[in-house]
Amino acid sequence: WRQRAWYYTHIYADTKAKDTVYVLNVGFGKSTDGGKTFTGVSVPHSDNHDLWIAPDDPNRMINANDGGGNVSLDGGKTWTEQTFPTAQFYHVSTDNSFPYRILGAQQDNSTVRIVSRTQGGGIAATDWTSTAGGESGYVAAKPNDPDIVFGGSYGGDLSMLNHRTGEFRSVDPWPNNPMGHGAEDLEHRFQWTYPIVFSPHDPNLLYTCSQFVLKTTNNGQTWRKISPDLTRNDKSTMGSSGGPLTKDNTSVEYYGTVFTIAESPRRRGVIWAGSDDGLIHITQNGGESWANVTPPDMPKWGLVSMIEASPFDPGTAYAAVDNHENDDYAPYAYITTDFGKSWRKIVNGIPSTTFLRVVREDRKQRGLLYAGTETGAYVSFNSGVNWQPLQMNLPLSPIHDLAWKDDDLIAATHGRSFWVLDDLTPLQQLAKSSTKETRFFEPKDAYRIRWGGGFGRRGSGTAASVGDNPMSGLVLSYYLAQDAKDVKFEVQDSSGKVFQTLASAPKVKGFQRTSAFLQYPSYKTFPGMIVWSGGPSPILAPPGEYTVTMVADGVRKSAKFKWLRDPRNSSTDADLVEQFKFLQTVSARLTTANESVTRIRTLRSNLDKALEEAKKKGDLGSLDGMSATFRAGITKVEEAIYQTKNKSGQDPLNYPIRLNDKLAGVFSNASSGNFRPTDQAHEVFELLSGQLEVQLKELAKLEAVELKAINSELAKRGVKEVSAT
Repeated sequence: WRQRAWYYTHIYADTKAKDTVYVLNVGFGKSTDGGKTFTGVSVPHSDNHDLWIAPDDPNRMINANDGGGNVSLDGGKTWTEQTFPTAQFYHVSTDNSFPYRILGAQQDNSTVRIVSRTQGGGIAATDWTSTAGGESGYVAAKPNDPDIVFGGSYGGDLSMLNHRTGEFRSVDPWPNNPMGHGAEDLEHRFQWTYPIVFSPHDPNLLYTCSQFVLKTTNNGQTWRKISPDLTRNDKSTMGSSGGPLTKDNTSVEYYGTVFTIAESPRRRGVIWAGSDDGLIHITQNGGESWANVTPPDMPKWGLVSMIEASPFDPGTAYAAVDNHENDDYAPYAYITTDFGKSWRKIVNGIPSTTFLRVVREDRKQRGLLYAGTETGAYVSFNSGVNWQPLQMNLPLSPIHDLAWKDDDLIAATHGRSFWVLDDLTPLQQLAKSSTKETRFFEPKDAYRIRWGGGFGRRGSGTAASVGDNPMSGLVLSYYLAQDAKDVKFEVQDSSGKVFQTLASAPKVKGFQRTSAFLQYPSYKTFPGMIVWSGGPSPILAPPGEYTVTMVADGVRKSAKFKWLRDPRNSSTDADLVEQFKFLQTVSARLTTANESVTRIRTLRSNLDKALEEAKKKGDLGSLDGMSATFRAGITKVEEAIYQTKNKSGQDPLNYPIRLNDKLAGVFSNASSGNFRPTDQAHEVFELLSGQLEVQLKELAKLEAVELKAINSELAKRGVKEVSAT
């Protein structure tokens, strides 16, 4: 119980038993004899920091540790599992897979590689895996191969993991373990969370930093120093940490390191570097020479937490500076547009006691900025001149990093895990022009993929804890200046035909969002229809360009968008168009078949009514025989098209299915997956369609000849003719 006393040794007295005491450390100790002896208490995670004991019942406890929080109702004999999202992430990155994955390292726990969306009932523990690196580091996937991941950890550890093959390799830039040593003893000073960043111009060029900027182009086999010491290199700040009783050197205490690095996406070789002791440098020639461009009004010893190189201009960058460890909780953020020759402070709107860790720029809209602070997120629509909260449902927690990917914003919180703000297109358009009038934001192109439901449960135990999936299909964002009586969306194909209407959109004043999955109506059925092949399912719209129109209390606003195929599929757009056309053809034939059954039943019912009316006026005479023959004829057609003996879902196992059910089988078969129909599907459809045509012609003949004769006799009796209406 004596390990790292300064870090987490706390003593707690039992609220009832005077000789019972608890001591927290790496482990969890309990004494029942006033501290003379201790026994270990088993808890779900090590590194225990805090304990609450109920005043009225010491059996009720809450333990806070590096894995999260745990509750005990029996004095620590058993504890709840850590199935709620309290991970402390230092940084966040994404890969180039589809859908993209989110990567990061969580305090005293594994690194994480988790999908951003699933086609299951939510994003569960089964959808993530640990990856390269350790608890404190950056994690970066190769831009051209997302299965190869590099991750860091304290002590300068840097590893590579190939998720395809399972191969793992340590590729430390300087594998001289520094544990227990002060920074003054080290040739390379690697901070607890040192940068690991790929070049936006070369997928094989990886940067990392000690007090130097280092690079590799061969997956860490060789590291080359491309800078001098870019820190103040003040030896007075590099002594051994701790004392006088115990020292503690894990690298989180190391000072005088390059804490952040960013290469301009617009120009290769323009690299920015910021140190944890208050310096910013730039090179414009890939590291051949460096210039100190530190803002003159920046706190001298402020930690340059993050530098963001603008995706629009090589001379523009943003610096976030954290000075709270110097007892200064003010926010510091700067912008330069001239390669660091001059800087402007950009913090207006962020509270004066809310320090800031990261600024990111939107990749599509110049000047649209996102900031992560100790207490939440902020947005600026004018390059940082003004900021406003972007909190919404984001828990109040420190945001250590932000990442932009595919019009999403991902936040790495330190205590509430990863959060994603889906679809930034409304913010991008507000940055171009703002209005207080009712507005429909142009939607981003959408994929014809049904992602899983919002919140559900998958698996059991820890796997049952799940997160939200984003909306499927076309995301529709709009602003209502006032409550609306009616809001609907109409979707048109390239010919201008409205094939889908969404009439259940929210109508309350303010920003609203809904979604539509593009699909055409399926075949028509009739009441009580039992088919073995499954009921009608909507026909997915094929890839292409479409138009969506919002209609809100008479205001119409339209926008074009593309409906894209799943890039993971082997099919082509042409394959999916062929599938769509075939399904529409089969659907139309099924509708014809089912409408003929409805027609027959209507004819039969109307005939019975007509005969009842005729009886009231005298003897039926020849009508009786004529009607029986006609009824037998249409019944024979009906039974050829539909198995009339089927009354429940399992009956088709006893009574052979007929033409409409067989056609429904072809429809279901061709609907499965995203492929063009098989040759056999076409062949069977033509066969069944031909057989159906025979029955339709027979029905038409019965109506043209026999029903006509019946109606002639009914007319003689003054009875209205029989029809299918």
